[in-house]
Amino acid sequence: MNNLINKVALVTGSARRIGAVISRTLHAEGANVVVHYRNSSKDAKLLCAELNQLRQDSCITVQGDLNGIETLPHMIETVINKMGRLDILVNNASSFYPTPMGEISEKDWDNLMGSNLKAPLFLSQAVMPHLKASNGCIVNIVDVHGFRPMKNYPVYSMAKAGLLMLTQSLARELGPDIRVNGVAPGAILWPERDANQSDQQTVLAKTALKREGTPEDIAKTVLFLVRDASYITGQVIPVDGGRMLNH
Repeated sequence: MNNLINKVALVTGSARRIGAVISRTLHAEGANVVVHYRNSSKDAKLLCAELNQLRQDSCITVQGDLNGIETLPHMIETVINKMGRLDILVNNASSFYPTPMGEISEKDWDNLMGSNLKAPLFLSQAVMPHLKASNGCIVNIVDVHGFRPMKNYPVYSMAKAGLLMLTQSLARELGPDIRVNGVAPGAILWPERDANQSDQQTVLAKTALKREGTPEDIAKTVLFLVRDASYITGQVIPVDGGRMLNH
């Protein structure tokens, strides 16, 4: 897939933040983009208008709560009816919040496992026939804390560890027709409600590069896995500035 012109990419949770940058990056290389959102309707429509202004009829939006797998067939049907094909799935949508031991509820479990693990599995299964027809690929946005747990985030860390294994499992299940890889961000974008500068500096001090990464660092790695990595499958690439060297 060394040429993305007329290829179609579905990026989940892509109205804002890293997902939006991934969408812009794939679009800039010629791909047509499906911007999926759950609640961020305004941001999704603004992004889609921006991309369509650059290239007419190159972007659509789809809305859906990925925790409810009954919505997936209609969502995929909309994509195929409007775009004609599907070549790339980027499982980016994710819930992220702390769940300290003693305070974990079943709702927390369902939400964090749902968005980070259940949705990528069932969405990958739903698009499988279309990706098989196009020799397409899947890229999962994992997390360095899928390799090593984050204090006070046990459920999130378990969900991302599951997504790491799902990446490897799908690579075995879907080869040779569909490649499946992942990207594991480190300190890229802080949660919007997290304004603790000292905690942020502590994390950055543990990276080998002593600085924060950018959403573009993630998007470029996704682009590499989609466009240039024709003989790579089942791999998860940490993009963490060397954070895992000093955990």
